[in-house]
Amino acid sequence: MNNNYNIFWGIIFIYFLGLFLCVMIPSEANAVTEVSTTTNSESDVKSKGRTVVISPPPSAISPSIGGSSSDICTSGVSGAIQTQILGVSTGETVRDENCERLKISKTLYDMGMKVAAVSVLCQDRRVYDAMGMAGTPCPFLGEIGTAAAKKWVANPELIPKPIILETKQDVRERQGWIASGTVTLAMLLFLL
Repeated sequence: MNNNYNIFWGIIFIYFLGLFLCVMIPSEANAVTEVSTTTNSESDVKSKGRTVVISPPPSAISPSIGGSSSDICTSGVSGAIQTQILGVSTGETVRDENCERLKISKTLYDMGMKVAAVSVLCQDRRVYDAMGMAGTPCPFLGEIGTAAAKKWVANPELIPKPIILETKQDVRERQGWIASGTVTLAMLLFLL
């Protein structure tokens, strides 16, 4: 029993010794130590640097022309051109007279003014010719039918002028001029 007694007290001693070391050693390690140091130094520094700025390319953005809807007889046209130095953008609305004529004619017809509606459409030479070919000449100052046809013959200067339609050759020539003008402008802007 004496042997067990010694082992028991040995374990208790080791336990308290470990507890003592765990409590005391960290507190000693956390003790504040003040150190004062004075340092004098001199240095000459020479440096070269190069800065590279990477930025997105300049851009001219065409404006959005919002003049086109079902009630307004206009359409928007816009364009832009950009070089490294100069950028230009522009836009405008283009009036569609044929659309206006159709809207006016429809409004007059809806109001019960059928002769006035046809008279508005007859301002277009294609409608004037079609009405004559159909045997129902366009109204002339309130006259309709044969009386109107006689007045048109008596006043040929009031007949709408014929519309000259573009041919494929006309379109090609116009596009050629536009392309050459664009290339010339681009070359001039490139030289800036």
